[in-house]
Amino acid sequence: MIASDDVISIDRLTKTYRSGLIGGRSIAALRHVSLQTRRGEIFGLLGPNGAGKTTLIKILLGVIRSSGGTARVLGQPAGSIAARKRVGYLPESLRIDRHHTARSALLFYGGMSGLSRDVITTRSDELLRLVGLKGRDRESVKRFSKGMYQRLGLAQALLHEPDLLILDEPTDGLDPVGRSEVRRLLLELRSRGKTIFLNSHILQEVELVCDRVAVMAAGQVRGVGTIDELTERLGDRQVKWDLSGVDNEQSLGRLLADAAGLPVPEGEAFLRSAATGGDKIGGQRVLLDRLPSGVVRATVPWVDQLVIDRTIDRLRASGVSIVSLTTPRRSLEDVFLSLVGSTEAEVDLDIAANANWKPGNDAQDGVESAVVGLRAEENAVNGVAR
Repeated sequence: MIASDDVISIDRLTKTYRSGLIGGRSIAALRHVSLQTRRGEIFGLLGPNGAGKTTLIKILLGVIRSSGGTARVLGQPAGSIAARKRVGYLPESLRIDRHHTARSALLFYGGMSGLSRDVITTRSDELLRLVGLKGRDRESVKRFSKGMYQRLGLAQALLHEPDLLILDEPTDGLDPVGRSEVRRLLLELRSRGKTIFLNSHILQEVELVCDRVAVMAAGQVRGVGTIDELTERLGDRQVKWDLSGVDNEQSLGRLLADAAGLPVPEGEAFLRSAATGGDKIGGQRVLLDRLPSGVVRATVPWVDQLVIDRTIDRLRASGVSIVSLTTPRRSLEDVFLSLVGSTEAEVDLDIAANANWKPGNDAQDGVESAVVGLRAEENAVNGVAR
């Protein structure tokens, strides 16, 4: 049983790589990373190349060691045998020998996890049905599409009934149908009480399935929360009004500003025209454009629903007709770009994580990590080195 709601608990985790034993170049891949994943949620890890995502996942799986801080998985030290037995892992590019069928592949992976043949057979029937491969389970995997490979990968990750799934880019390279199938599976697994830690750079997919997300850049966590929580932190949300029957733009601007409790400047402060390059919304202002159709589009900073209700009443009282009213919602992409900023000058830390760089603790750590990593790749089910 899981002792608390934190399935993954990371506190001030650091990781430093260096290119040699003496006088080599050092790269700080993780810089005091702290985050928690709660039981029963789908948690998304986002970040550009070089953010440190691969390094973090390898520490959670026990493939490499951290340089400092703590990481616990299911109440156990990350990478311990006790933790890895309860983790299912799907790598970004799952490789299955082409002579296998789906069923023989599950028999192979189940054997690596120490499951008996009877247990594997029973679990395989259930999982092949769950991932939609029932009836295709005796075909050679060389005939499988990328989407079928990913679904088979999910089946092998679930074979030993783990409490936590760690998925690395599960929808990368899939067509829309394949992505939809994987998304359906993830939501089904969450409904069954599984906790899912998902690493992806496909923002739309993360937005559709994740309960909470963490955004990483340059080895640091820049933000953690639900999509709504992160978008609210951006602020600068606007309400767009399309209005007809407007005779005087300045009077309209003053009405909208007053209703929203904003300062009411003098002069032509409310006019905005594409012809004059006025294409940006700045600060607490009311901005107006008269469209070719004669409709006036007003952009007003969001305050709250009461202000919108009050504004509707005042517009109607003044004889202005409301053609449309929209409150554009900030997207996960907006959040991502706001938190990450420019990454052009950043070193690709994930490349360092996959290359032959020695971790900054000691030389022996680098040798042991390479051996454990090889065995973990061979056993993609739960990473228990045998």
